[in-house]
Amino acid sequence: MIASMTAFARRQEHTEFGTLQWEVRSVNQRFLDLNFRLPEVVRHLEMPLREIIRNTLNRGKCDINLKITTDTNKASSFSVNESVIGSLLATHQKVAEVAGNHDHLSTLQIMQWPGVLEEPETDEKSRDNLILSLFKKTLEDLIKARHREGEAMKDIILDRVIGIKGQLEVVKPAVAEIQATQRAKLEEKLSELSLDPDQDRLEQELVYAAQKSDIAEEIDRLDTHLAEIERILAKGGSVGRRLDFLMQELNREANTIGSKSISKVTTAASVEMKVLIEQMREQIQNIE
Repeated sequence: MIASMTAFARRQEHTEFGTLQWEVRSVNQRFLDLNFRLPEVVRHLEMPLREIIRNTLNRGKCDINLKITTDTNKASSFSVNESVIGSLLATHQKVAEVAGNHDHLSTLQIMQWPGVLEEPETDEKSRDNLILSLFKKTLEDLIKARHREGEAMKDIILDRVIGIKGQLEVVKPAVAEIQATQRAKLEEKLSELSLDPDQDRLEQELVYAAQKSDIAEEIDRLDTHLAEIERILAKGGSVGRRLDFLMQELNREANTIGSKSISKVTTAASVEMKVLIEQMREQIQNIE
């Protein structure tokens, strides 16, 4: 399938570790460019995430964001380390006796002492596995979106290919007629001037003029390039760079036809083909 580089995907899941939400945006870029915004607590997952994307995408600028929202309705359960409190109080009493002070530790002061209140340990491995699993699903959504848009672009490009073929069908039968008209005009002008040119010389000049205006090679190359575009689109995969190269070649041939033109027919066809090629090129800039 053909894939666009422009797409968006979002996935959200409620877990025991909070609400996980992935957002992935991608736009066109010459190479694969990855930008992550991750909570500091899971920053270590960036390298495995990069590896997952590199094994899936070839081109595009991707912004990857993860939000972890703690459930505020669920009270955090702290455990109290009674041994730390006992040691703290005993130490305070000894110091107070030596110093001759009779102050007391407040409950808040005791709670603020390191190690008194302990949060339950987080199962980091389970949390990380959930995060990676949800990311893979989000990436699958992104790829589906890229393929949907890519297939739409494919239809647009093939429509423009048909348009260029139509212009070639107008030009092909006109080439011989244009050259015959050119010969007749030259002979008519010589007749008006009452000149009796050397026939061999005249034939040489006519052949030279015909060669200058001959666009048969350009037409053949355009036919070949158009057939290659159709083949590439049918094959699918990462084809953006190849198609972009073919746009340059199509434009070169269309420009040559325009520069050789000695008739309104070929001039108009050249202009129309260049318009169609530019429309294709704009679409191809977004293809992976």
